[in-house]
Amino acid sequence: MEIKKIAIIGTVGLPAIYGGFETLAEYLTKYLGKQYDITVYCSSKSYSHKIGEYNDVKLVYLPLNANGVQSIPYDILSILKALRYADTLLILGVSGCISLPFVKLISRKKIVVNIDGMEWKRNKWNKFAKWFLKFSEKLAVKYADVVITDNKVIQNYVLSEYGVESSLIAYGGDHAVGAPLSKKVLSQYPYLDANYAFTVCRIEPENNIYIILAAVAQQNKLPLVLIGNWQASQYGMDLYANYSGIEHIHLLNPIYDQVILNQLRSNCLVYLHGHSAGGTNPSLVEAMCLGLPIFAHAADYNIETTENATQYFSDPDELKQLIVNGSTESLLANGLKMSDIATRRYQWKGIVEQYAKLLD
Repeated sequence: MEIKKIAIIGTVGLPAIYGGFETLAEYLTKYLGKQYDITVYCSSKSYSHKIGEYNDVKLVYLPLNANGVQSIPYDILSILKALRYADTLLILGVSGCISLPFVKLISRKKIVVNIDGMEWKRNKWNKFAKWFLKFSEKLAVKYADVVITDNKVIQNYVLSEYGVESSLIAYGGDHAVGAPLSKKVLSQYPYLDANYAFTVCRIEPENNIYIILAAVAQQNKLPLVLIGNWQASQYGMDLYANYSGIEHIHLLNPIYDQVILNQLRSNCLVYLHGHSAGGTNPSLVEAMCLGLPIFAHAADYNIETTENATQYFSDPDELKQLIVNGSTESLLANGLKMSDIATRRYQWKGIVEQYAKLLD
């Protein structure tokens, strides 16, 4: 029996160094690398050291960035190359789906698209970019053989907006590993020796960093450790300037050492999740898999992900009240609920099995 050939398109590449889609590709190849003949397209701009194989799959490098405006030609070029040999194309994101009407004219290859989380809604895009992404989403849903959505809210949106039934598959989070704080980390960050709230995210408006910082600044019960790319935008630099001088707020630049990051995250008293866009957010699922107590923004995506079983905020005062009134007992119960949901819904082995059924 001939092994099915699959192309994974739309990520920065492997090994995973960027975000949710890259981690998805990491685990798809880890579990399916021997079952299928898989090729993953990678951005040569992101890898100084290039390897030809990883997790038993082939890696093909393209000389374009996988994010920003170059993601469009990057994805389109990946699609065109994959059409030469692949039986199934798994496209993660909609940037290159502008090409799908043409692809369907010249090919009968199976197209599976994960449309991500309504990317066109994000505040960081200008008017033209939002229009383009919405149009690409429309074409992705119309021309894909299978549409994947990662959150029930987005699944409902696709059905109401386009009349298309999508396959609901979330993300796994059990790759997140808890670890005790080492002496080295405690010497570097001595404030971790007491209770603290924790957040790690990109510093973007839809992640509601302002709400988190303003809430923490208004109380002194619990300090905050917040890791993010503060220098990547004026928004981030302004927030850093306004809040970095507050004694119980610790604003850290990105930490790429996963061992250190795991220690900081897994030992917090409560995880603050401010994301209000993007469907099922990987960092939320990871926090749930770690069994962390969570206060989440009251976006419908987050309520769906956590089964309406945690505590939610929409403004600084609501979050401040959650922090001030949070007891040891309530936080412990919160973390246990999150862990239970994550065990049922967000394990990579089960996620990959769902993808495998759609790729055949």
